[in-house]
Amino acid sequence: MKSAHLMQPETTLSAVVQEQAVRASPSQERIPVAVAYGDGIGPEIMDAVMRVLDAAKAPLRYDTVEMGEKVYQRGFTSGITPETWATIRRNRVLLKAPITTPQGGGYKSLNVTLRKALNLYANVRPAKSYAPFVPARHPDMNVVIIRENEEDLYAGIEHQQTSEVVQVLKLVTRPGCERIIRYAFEYARAYGRHKVTCMTKDNIMKLTDGLFHRVFNEVAAEYPDIQAEHQIIDIGAARLADTPERFDVIVTLNLYGDILSDIAAQIAGSVGLAGSANIGSQAAMFEAVHGSAPDIAGKGIANPSGLLVAATQMLVHVGAPDTAELIKNAWLRTIEDGIHTADVYDPKTSRVRATTQEFAEAVIARLGEEPRHLPPVRYRAGGVNVTPSPVTRSEKQLVGVDVFLEWNGANRSSNLLGQMLEEAAPEPWLLKMITNRGVKVYPDGLPETFCTDHWRCRFMPVEGGAVNFDQVLALLAALHGAGMDVIKTEHLYTFDGRPGYSLGQGE
Repeated sequence: MKSAHLMQPETTLSAVVQEQAVRASPSQERIPVAVAYGDGIGPEIMDAVMRVLDAAKAPLRYDTVEMGEKVYQRGFTSGITPETWATIRRNRVLLKAPITTPQGGGYKSLNVTLRKALNLYANVRPAKSYAPFVPARHPDMNVVIIRENEEDLYAGIEHQQTSEVVQVLKLVTRPGCERIIRYAFEYARAYGRHKVTCMTKDNIMKLTDGLFHRVFNEVAAEYPDIQAEHQIIDIGAARLADTPERFDVIVTLNLYGDILSDIAAQIAGSVGLAGSANIGSQAAMFEAVHGSAPDIAGKGIANPSGLLVAATQMLVHVGAPDTAELIKNAWLRTIEDGIHTADVYDPKTSRVRATTQEFAEAVIARLGEEPRHLPPVRYRAGGVNVTPSPVTRSEKQLVGVDVFLEWNGANRSSNLLGQMLEEAAPEPWLLKMITNRGVKVYPDGLPETFCTDHWRCRFMPVEGGAVNFDQVLALLAALHGAGMDVIKTEHLYTFDGRPGYSLGQGE
């Protein structure tokens, strides 16, 4: 049974792609893909990848789009032309070579622009060892980090509230949690993986990270064929760095996913072999993990593997797993046979130092073959489909208010502040507690506690139960009239009787 919570129904990207395939030429039924050749080594490696895709008879039709350094220099601060936007929105799938962002102010990150504008909520970063054919510190490492891409602290909502205190809002939504978690389980099925690990810090952030963990448990129950586990992020990150082979698929929130992706890439030791995907409900972008490497551009020695692996991710995503298997297994066989580009060439494990195009030719020559030592890949038909669950609404009731003050009076005595607030509060309000930097300082605070000029003051009705907005306004007017500097408020709600706020001591 699916979770009773989540997004309004929407069309999935896989369904959109299938519809596009039907609209394509009846004789070919090819899926349209936008292709950006990029900057630096981008054109070289994209040319190599396109040759492999053509040799494998990938069911794709390509529309070349322009983005990157030359577009920036023509005055487009996002690095993307209106024509490119139109093509990407029409095709809904983008295969992108590395882009160079000019140095200096005034230029936006192209990837950030694409992710936010196209609602690419899932960042998918595989990190795998190909030992012993490519030396690695963790020869059994084969982990995929699936990171929520839009919410959490990366919403970038910050305020300075007092002379001493700034804040950032951590925004986590149930729809955002479910779609990234459900994507992780669907990805595991599509790519033949067996375990999904959720990482949060819900022992501290019980509401935000707690929501992510709770939704993970709900969604995991729908996938009994896949092992599910949860780990606290700090010990989980330590275990990933120490013994990455214990993990298969990791799903987590935005900030944690950013950090874990860099840890995984660092210890895998083969950034040039890694692809990456950014997935949304209406569009998707596939690219190599590495940058544009302008220092080796035009020399014909760049490794096309990262972009080729990303292309196989794209093929699985759009519902062409057979072609993805054909290419990925040929690529694995090429790696096994010791045909390596300069970045991974090692006299102990390599047989041929291949140019970019020679490497592509070697993969093409092995189409139809499978690796003999590394495990061959097997992908599920149907791609990765995320079907939203229907929304249900909770009964919401206003039961109190947290009033935040800037106050510097009388050596910042919490007892004095508490007495002043109790005298100022009108009926039906009762001051329940005051905290400073999250530590309770009134009543029964400790004199050793360090206090800033930023105070959270919780008011609840004397008899309990619900209050109304007019009563909140009356409280704020009374506090203002008593000379208090109110800098913000947070309403305290219950949802189906459950507190929707962090509880203080004794509550």
